[in-house]
Amino acid sequence: MPIAKHILDSMQRSSMIRKMFEEGIRLKSKFGDENVFDFSIGNPDVEPPKEFFDALKELSSHENPDSMTNRHGYMPNAGFETTRAAIADSLAKEYGLAIKADNIMMTCGAAGGLNTVFKTILNPGEQIIVPKPYFPEYNFYADNHNGQMVPVESNADFSLNIENIKAAINGKTKGVLINSPNNPTGMIYSEDDIIKLSELLSEQYNAGKCIYLISDEPYKDIIYDGNAVPCIFKYYNNSLIINSYSKTLSVAGERIGYVAVNPLCDDISNMIAGLILSNRILGYINAPALMQRIIERILHVTVNTDLYKKRRDMFIEGLQSAGYVLQKPEGAFYLFPETPVENDVEFVAHLQKFNILVVPGSGFGGPGHFRISYAVPEKVIERSIPKFKEALESI
Repeated sequence: MPIAKHILDSMQRSSMIRKMFEEGIRLKSKFGDENVFDFSIGNPDVEPPKEFFDALKELSSHENPDSMTNRHGYMPNAGFETTRAAIADSLAKEYGLAIKADNIMMTCGAAGGLNTVFKTILNPGEQIIVPKPYFPEYNFYADNHNGQMVPVESNADFSLNIENIKAAINGKTKGVLINSPNNPTGMIYSEDDIIKLSELLSEQYNAGKCIYLISDEPYKDIIYDGNAVPCIFKYYNNSLIINSYSKTLSVAGERIGYVAVNPLCDDISNMIAGLILSNRILGYINAPALMQRIIERILHVTVNTDLYKKRRDMFIEGLQSAGYVLQKPEGAFYLFPETPVENDVEFVAHLQKFNILVVPGSGFGGPGHFRISYAVPEKVIERSIPKFKEALESI
């Protein structure tokens, strides 16, 4: 056998998102881009803000070099001190907490941050509880570090079911991972739910068991209708936040994000040292130098989220008028409609007959649904609605 059996097995379970994305490439080559409606992958298409390009030009110009030498060389594995300090200061003001540069580690996107956290906290066989639906790669990330992801059912409206999380806790539980706004539902977990979850974990802590609360927040700044993402740091000490600028700035390919550690976390010096070591020995070494310097300069800049909101509303109106049932997402850029038949994989295959590419909900632990990414031009949404209707009527 040429490669590891474990990888061969993982390939069989590999992400449905990527499989549908690759199918989209095939269909576009056959029918033409304008005749294929690809909503499979959350690849932000909104142009990065002007400030991003301004900072990029400035930093790449020999006329305005930074005062620091060797701008593109190695730096401390945690990242540039000035970048981490800028992020810490921003979070401290936003959350009203004493967050310092040492509480921040720059990472290669949120995925790099999650892998670094799991490498740091997991012993072999330990478990991470994840509410359904969830981003499918979480399973692989836990497995990368000899851990196990334990999915638990959420409520019908996708809010957290605290009792189900409580029932899943056992002697091997090391963390609870939440994703808010959620991929694939767009759900923002309410402050009340975060308080209840924190109270549950505090009860476990008082009984002698430390369970980390980890919040994956790459869509934190893509929110609508006056919503906000509650800060877990305010309610539970042993907590970590992972963030990314992939969606906030539409620079997913540049791989830049960070891990923030609650300043009240137990044994915080070892936690931070462990994260830094893990970042190095996993092969990330450090987050990209150029992107760190850009982030430092445009920390409070985001893409125009009004464009995503317009697409969301356009899509919801069109799908509902066509007969689909779905909730209005509070953030991110995904819809998670119900399938009109029980088997979501079969319905997604049916949609492909109309050159519509979406992802089965079962791949996210949400069977009976399918995920739509509306990180696509408005004209694609407009042209797709009649096809969605035709597909539903022909089922």
